[in-house]
This record gives sequence, structure tokens and C-alpha cells, in this order.
Amino acid sequence: MPELADIADVSRPPAKDGPDRLAPMSPSDLRCDSFAPLTSVPVAAWRRLTERAIEPNGYYLPAWELAVNASAHGRTGVSALSAWSEPSPNKLAPTGPQPGLEQQPDEGARLIGLLPVVSLWRACKIPLPALASASPYGTLCTPLLDRTDAENAAKTLMDEARRAGAHALVLRDVSLNGAAMKALTQALRQQALQPIVLHSHLRACLDARRAADDVLRDALSAKKLKELRRQRNRLAEHGAVRFSIARKPEEIRSAVEVFLALEASGWKGKRGTALVQNGGDLDFIRNATQGLAENGQCEIVTMHAGERPVAAAVVLRHLDRAFYFKLGIDEAFSKYSPGVQLTLDLTRHLCDEAVIATADSTASADHPMINPIWRGRLKMGDVVIPLRRNDPVVYAIVAALKTRHRLREAARRAVHRLRNR
Repeated sequence: MPELADIADVSRPPAKDGPDRLAPMSPSDLRCDSFAPLTSVPVAAWRRLTERAIEPNGYYLPAWELAVNASAHGRTGVSALSAWSEPSPNKLAPTGPQPGLEQQPDEGARLIGLLPVVSLWRACKIPLPALASASPYGTLCTPLLDRTDAENAAKTLMDEARRAGAHALVLRDVSLNGAAMKALTQALRQQALQPIVLHSHLRACLDARRAADDVLRDALSAKKLKELRRQRNRLAEHGAVRFSIARKPEEIRSAVEVFLALEASGWKGKRGTALVQNGGDLDFIRNATQGLAENGQCEIVTMHAGERPVAAAVVLRHLDRAFYFKLGIDEAFSKYSPGVQLTLDLTRHLCDEAVIATADSTASADHPMINPIWRGRLKMGDVVIPLRRNDPVVYAIVAALKTRHRLREAARRAVHRLRNR
């Protein structure tokens, strides 16, 4: 797959015909009242857009993202950039917002683009006028673009952000080689602009079009496969090992409680970061999985040893792609690698599904469990979409985000060193 081309040189100073100084900005300079809250997007139109999306994103499905927006800790109150197939007479004029006037599409208009957003101040505590893709409680913020009109949808989303007073869009956790990023890049070229990649990494994915046995044989050595079979046999001494899949809403309702209990029993529970430990997060995951199940877009897979569940995971589905959200294990069985055993069975399950072409691990770059098993790689990154040419504000945004990333990475490495000690 070709690499993303034409990345802007962020070290180049602004051209002489651009503004000659950077005026001080505050979060209030961004007119967030000039576009709609996420909750005002018609769900039926949103759902139809997901069926036509040029690139899947299970975390921006309406049942998931609306549940996040309703109660997930630190992720509520999101706004939306939307693109419609026809201009609406109720849309705000470029001269500025009119308080209290909501944006509604023309009757018969089609939603062709959607990006949940928050201000850069809220996302990163950077007081510059930009919008950032809203975190959907998953590491993927690829916007939804209609595959029949993707470039126009991308341009309209940028126009909406520009009218709101934003100088840039910051897309966090997007697939750099994906179809949506290509459409955004092409829309920028039409305006003599280029995307700026802040940083990138590779993360594991599964090519589910291949036979599972071939995938696992190519990924794992004969010695490792033999060891995993030995561990599975040892696990079977505690009861017959079985892999179950919950799909129906009534099955999901009970399976999610098993997953939550397993997640809280491990290191996440000890750190206080398990979903069940925050009331808002608990409501979100229950409502999101239930809502997705009603549309056949969620599975919860569980591994049992006898009657005891030893591992469970939530898997989202959108178009031809699956998304491996979270995994919980019973650490009393850790010496049998229950998380790996579950992932092996999940791999076989996804490869057997004719509709699934790929599975995104949505894991960190060097995840020690999934990387050796799923050997495909997605190039992910954070991207700044400039909305004005020769704009010093964009250079300030890029510099601030790069500094923030370096500091966060240094802090993360320090924490890992302390934990290892």
C-alpha cells in the first residue's frame, strides 16, 4: 500500500505574504456555537452514512459514540462537524453564527461526512484555535466519509471547521494510508494545502481473508505453538475449554458483565482504571454494547475452563472490519496464557467469517501479546489539517503538539521504568 504523500515541511517558516505575527489566542476565540452538538445529528442519517463509509470505524458508529458522549468519563458533551449532500437554508452564513439557530439539513439531503470534535484546549490544554477529533474510548478517530462523495465530504467538513473559527483540524489516531486520509489529502490539494503528520507508529492487524492455520503458522514458531497447546491442555485440567460468542442483545447483556468482572479482577482493577470502577464508564459500555448488538455490530467472546470464565473480550464490527476493543482475564490462570488462548480462537473465528476482511487490534505500537500473533501492520498517526495557507497559528499548533507528545512519551517511559523496578 502506498505511503501518504506530500507531507508539509513544518520547519519552513511562514511565507512573507502570510500574517507577520501570531496574535494571542484563547479557547473562547473558537466559536463552538457555530456548529451542532453531536446529539443533534439525526441518528437515521448517521447510520446510513456508516453503511456507505469509505473506511470503517467501529468507534464512530452511532450506538457507540452516542453512548460515549452520554456518560463516559471525560468524553461527554462532544460537538460535530457534519457534511450534507445539499446546502441547507438553515445553515449559518459564513459571516458568523447566529445564536440559537440550529443547523438542519434540507429534506432529502444526505449526510456524507461526520467528525465528532472538541476544542484543542479541551483535548490537549493548548489554548490555540483548533478542533481535535473527539476520543471515542478507542484508539481510532478516522472520520466517516461517504465513499460516493468522499472528497466533497472532506472539503465540507473543513469548511465547517473554518467557519467556526478553527485554524486547523487535529485528527488523532487515524490510519495514514487509509481511504479517508487519502480523500482529506486530495481535498487539501485542491486548496494548495498539505496535511502535517505529527508522529506515526505501526500497530497490529489481522488479514482475515487468509486461513487461520496459515496465519498462526506463519506468525508463531512450531515451538511456540507446541507450548501454547501444552498450556491449553493444562488449562483443560480445570474443566473443558470452550470458546463462546455472544451476539444477540440478550446474550450481550450477560456477557458484558462477565467481561467487566474479569477486567476489574486484573491489573486494571488494581490501578483503578477498570470500566466498572467509574459509573459513567460502566453506563457507557453497557449501553454501547447493547446498542451495537441490536444492529449486529458487536460480539463478546469468552473462554471458559469448565464453568469458570477465564478470558473475555469486546469486539466491534463495521462493514468488513472488526475492532478488538478490550480484553479481560482471570489472573489466577495467567500461567496458562488465557488472553493468548482467547486471541487464537478469536483469530480462527474472524478468519472463518466471510464478511470480515481485516481486524484492527486498536492496540499500542509494541503490544507484547497481540503483535506476535497478528503480523499485519496499520500505519497510524496524529495529523494536523491546516485550514488556512501560510498561517503562523498552524505552525504554533504543530510545535505545541510536538512538544506535548515528547513530554508525554518521556513521562510514559519514566513510569514504565518505575513499574519494572
